[in-house]
Amino acid sequence: MAKEKIIFTCSSCNYTTVKWMGCCPECKNWETFKETKSLIKNKFSSSNKKNISLSKLDTINSKPKKRMLSGIGEWDRVLGGGIMPNSLLILTGDPGIGKSTLLLQIAANLCKNYNVFYFSSEESLEQVKGRATRIGCANSPLLFSDQADLESIINICKEHQPNLVVIDSIQNCYTQNTKTTPGSIGQLRESAFRLMRLAKENDIAIIVSGHITKEGTIAGPKTLEHMVDGVFYLQGEDRWQTRMLRSVKNRFGTINELGFFEMQPQGLTEVPNINQHLLSEISHSSGSVLVSFMEGSRPLLLELQALTVTSKLGIPQRVISGIDHKQVVLIAAILEKYLHVKLSTHDIFFKVSGGFKIKGSSADLGIALALLSSYYQQPVPEKSIALGEISLTGQIKPINQINAYVREAKKFGIKQLLVGKNQKIEKSGCTIKQFKNVYDLLRLFESN
Repeated sequence: MAKEKIIFTCSSCNYTTVKWMGCCPECKNWETFKETKSLIKNKFSSSNKKNISLSKLDTINSKPKKRMLSGIGEWDRVLGGGIMPNSLLILTGDPGIGKSTLLLQIAANLCKNYNVFYFSSEESLEQVKGRATRIGCANSPLLFSDQADLESIINICKEHQPNLVVIDSIQNCYTQNTKTTPGSIGQLRESAFRLMRLAKENDIAIIVSGHITKEGTIAGPKTLEHMVDGVFYLQGEDRWQTRMLRSVKNRFGTINELGFFEMQPQGLTEVPNINQHLLSEISHSSGSVLVSFMEGSRPLLLELQALTVTSKLGIPQRVISGIDHKQVVLIAAILEKYLHVKLSTHDIFFKVSGGFKIKGSSADLGIALALLSSYYQQPVPEKSIALGEISLTGQIKPINQINAYVREAKKFGIKQLLVGKNQKIEKSGCTIKQFKNVYDLLRLFESN
């Protein structure tokens, strides 16, 4: 039998509790709990029992699924080789970064071979047509709607069974049975769950765009990221019109994979040879050192820039961007300990060019050489790259995956490798300079 029970429900996120609370523990809003009555069924009632079938994995019929290739190489590569059927993906990024433009280009390319629906819950169809005209896909067979009612979207998808559905954006969709505003935590959780079931049960790939918070994370509950199969961030760099597509979650590919685009009047165009773009602005000067950093499966060639100036303050400044502040301070301490270089009396300004952020110990040698190069006002050898880890005892150690770095560097005319002692490198045709410890680094500048 069912019995009546009083519960309290948050009007913002639908969080329920058996007693009234002043602040909702889920959405942190105050005075949002309202008293409601619900019918609770006996948990031992036979009506609650469901027949569940259990299977062994080797008895399940599984067929390899063919990915949908958009023809946009950078997008397909970041996704792991294309869009997987019955997957739910989220593309997020800053306002105006190009999310809608990229999704429209992807949908327009895929609709040539697949049945694609595009739901614009934020913009009118007239606005979407203007963007499509600008990027040259207004005459494509892509089907559009400005419907934001999630029940209607799900019903039309179940009826017509498209291969791909694009929803821009999930924050503007709403469900009729949830009495909260679109974009609230309750609406987002419910919308994500329904779209996930739609994708899995109907073999439909779904891509939704999402807003981000001021901290740079997806707006909404963390469960939103757990429900979906992939989370991708579209990021920009202030100085260029370059856009970086980063994979932070991907059940069908690698994470931390990067794709590069350039914003043009006709839309986003691929930048497959990003290292050529990065190296075009590098100058051979004091304080500048080239290093390599692995993003996903792609080695990036980046310039480290250091400036050391005798400090006029009681506490020297440390202005560092693009790399862990503590890592630069640690390398400076190692150089001062063993080489007696008085960096503790100098202001240190340090950055990674191109607006990138790098991490890992493979850049230790590059940091040390950049600091010494600026301190002695002598450039490192031209067309050289530094790859090595520095221990607290001043020893320079080999790094992993160095051959991948070397192969990429050789494509762009790098002729000298600055590495640790006993570093194993395949034949590359480059001159190799090995350093056992930080004392050996001084000879590099003496030779100049």
